[in-house]
Amino acid sequence: MKSNLIDKLKSRKAVIGIVGLGYVGLPLTLRYCEVGYKVIGFDIDEDKIDIINRGDSYIEHISAESIRKAVAAGFEPTTDFSRAAEVDALILCVPTPLNKYREPDLSFVLDTADSLVPYLHRDMVVSLESTTYPGTTDEELKPRIEARGLAVGSDIFLVFSPEREDPGNQNFSTRTIPKVCGGHTPGCLEVGLALYGSVIDKVVPVSSTRAAELTKLLENIHRSVNIGLVNEMKIVADKMGIDIHEVIRAAATKPFGFVPYFPGPGIGGHCIPIDPFYLTWKAREYGMHTRFIELAGEINSSMPDYVVAKVADGLNSRRKSINGSKILILGIAYKKNVDDMRESPSVFLMEKLRDLGASIAYSDPHIPVFPKMRQHQFSLSSVQLTADSLKDFDCVLLTTDHDKFDYDLIGLNSQLLVDCRGKFREPADHIIKA
Repeated sequence: MKSNLIDKLKSRKAVIGIVGLGYVGLPLTLRYCEVGYKVIGFDIDEDKIDIINRGDSYIEHISAESIRKAVAAGFEPTTDFSRAAEVDALILCVPTPLNKYREPDLSFVLDTADSLVPYLHRDMVVSLESTTYPGTTDEELKPRIEARGLAVGSDIFLVFSPEREDPGNQNFSTRTIPKVCGGHTPGCLEVGLALYGSVIDKVVPVSSTRAAELTKLLENIHRSVNIGLVNEMKIVADKMGIDIHEVIRAAATKPFGFVPYFPGPGIGGHCIPIDPFYLTWKAREYGMHTRFIELAGEINSSMPDYVVAKVADGLNSRRKSINGSKILILGIAYKKNVDDMRESPSVFLMEKLRDLGASIAYSDPHIPVFPKMRQHQFSLSSVQLTADSLKDFDCVLLTTDHDKFDYDLIGLNSQLLVDCRGKFREPADHIIKA
């Protein structure tokens, strides 16, 4: 069975099923369609299915033209999970958030797996791409699959291959980002390499699904810890009257032994604010307390409060309070040049300032209307930046440094400008670094 499946995958005759058509699943879908695979895309969101069928896109950096080409090539989006019976490969790209206790919430993965299990069959491969703690694939997915009467490693093949999407990154694409893959058995790994080998330039094999799961966590913990370090350095530098961005730029001239990370108002996206907690939670099972990781998380999660204090100081110096002030947030995406708002520190800042009595508005060229979110509600539309509109606000708070912003316009016309991104290098009485 393994050889038959590998042959189908390598000859591109296999039908690929991708579950979750978001920032990870949709680009992967388009890549499989691009090289000639038949793809069925699964999602529980009817609106996404309707948008795709119209030939439109709901993710800014994915063009409508690429969607239309995929549909013309046979891509079928659906909410009907029974069609999983038609595929040779299932790739799960669903969210893995935290619950209100900052513990792993695997409900999306497990509910999706439970919905798919009745339609699993022999001679197919299941790949999990959702970031999670080591052991999820073999502790949670494997028993569910084998309850169907399918032996993993002989009847059906199970792998973990963590997503590495970076929305808005012009230097790397789904095809060019190397892909780690670990199998439950050597045979599973062999099938996994065939699954991804035709669409990804370089597939990196590791010895197990647990090694692949931990690889993804290490990547994001590495970033979280270094961002935590530079955020703490920002506070120290500020107390000393030193511009941390100038220091980072100078340190980055060293051609070895230093990687520049930049401070901000917090950390956002679906990975870095969340993934480290998956490991800290799992480590407790082994009697380990991951103090270094948790300290970085504490520092990063405290940054919005630091920024609010800077806003308060700036307004206070002008004999104003946050309560009653009009504050404009520049950029509500979690990083520059994208429309992705997942875990954006800008939104947490908006809520904190609103709770303190401020009148909040925002401007973001990538997000014209504040979207419906499970945890955050604002009935706002993006403010067009003009000299008059900027002057109307007591404070302008730069949280996401999109390239589309006119920084000369912003600098000249803001009464008070709090800069969280180091965009304004020249000191000015009305500019505060945060």
